[in-house]
Amino acid sequence: MTPLRIPAVYMRGGTSKGVFFLARDLPADAAERDRILLRVIGSPDPYGKHIDGMGGGTSSTSKVVILSPSTHPDCDVDYLFGAVAIDTPVIDWTGNCGNLSAAVGPFAISAGLVAAPAQGWATVRIWQANIGKRIVARVPMQGGEVQEQGDFVLDGVAFAAAEVRLE
Repeated sequence: MTPLRIPAVYMRGGTSKGVFFLARDLPADAAERDRILLRVIGSPDPYGKHIDGMGGGTSSTSKVVILSPSTHPDCDVDYLFGAVAIDTPVIDWTGNCGNLSAAVGPFAISAGLVAAPAQGWATVRIWQANIGKRIVARVPMQGGEVQEQGDFVLDGVAFAAAEVRLE
């Protein structure tokens, strides 16, 4: 059997972690897409640990994000968020994760979906498809890359990092 290879990035945003995908790399059929995403996370897991997947066995670490170029003229990217159940084969596509919203802008820039300045702040206009709302992310840039290091401290996160501002 040929292994299935799908590009993905495991990222932290706020106090959550998730696996980020570009929509173009996933099946268009929602049932097939969800089957793959469940397997990536390791759900369902009757042991609740996600040992055989990238999920962390908690609600804050068992999440998926799908990005695509926006279908909305006033946005850069469309953001679809999925909360993956730990012990049942379910992905909840009805809400948003504010924590992972902070990682959408950096991922969109790094994935080449959004142009950004070499220095200063990049603006990423995000359409949050689950709830039908617009989010604006301000992402720090340094040397043509998303700035990851910084002195921003967030309760619940062990290490400081660069701050991403959301509106």
